[in-house]
Amino acid sequence: MDPQKHKYYENEFAYGSGHLNPVSAVDPGLVFNASDADYIDFLCKQGYETSTLRQIANDNSVCKSSKPGRAWDLNYPSFSLAIEEGHKIKGKFIRSVTNVGPAMSTYKAIIDVPNFIKVRVKPATLAFSVVGEEKSFTVEVTGPKISQVPIISGSITWAHGVHNVRTPLVVYTVLSITPPQSTHVIQFSN
Repeated sequence: MDPQKHKYYENEFAYGSGHLNPVSAVDPGLVFNASDADYIDFLCKQGYETSTLRQIANDNSVCKSSKPGRAWDLNYPSFSLAIEEGHKIKGKFIRSVTNVGPAMSTYKAIIDVPNFIKVRVKPATLAFSVVGEEKSFTVEVTGPKISQVPIISGSITWAHGVHNVRTPLVVYTVLSITPPQSTHVIQFSN
């Protein structure tokens, strides 16, 4: 893969997870916590029915609604935004991170996305004073109407000097799920 040629298109899916670094894995600096209930809510919003959910969770979990919904709110270290073909890029994510690094730590958001996409992180700096402290941030993604671009990728890295916590950001297009309305009547004759 040529990083210059594929910089913002399909990058997040092209290179995989990379090499494991056990030393960094035990000292990540920041973590994104999610509970069992968060994952169950996520699966329900993905369209899982209660019977299937119970098989996965191995308990008596229930989906409160059978209607799929937006599942962007799982506190996960990545951002995935589905945009209908021909629509403008627009999405908002809320995430929380917990400091598991040094007590007095300040992280600054570094955004790496194509220049036609605007990403705003609020706040852009997270300052922690104790280990175990949790901070929330919002990521807003906007851009022009997209067409014939299946995947656009980039990242947000929370940089601390010692720790760099990279979170992938992917915008992908989906075809309209509503079939076009036709005013034509087709008749078949024998």
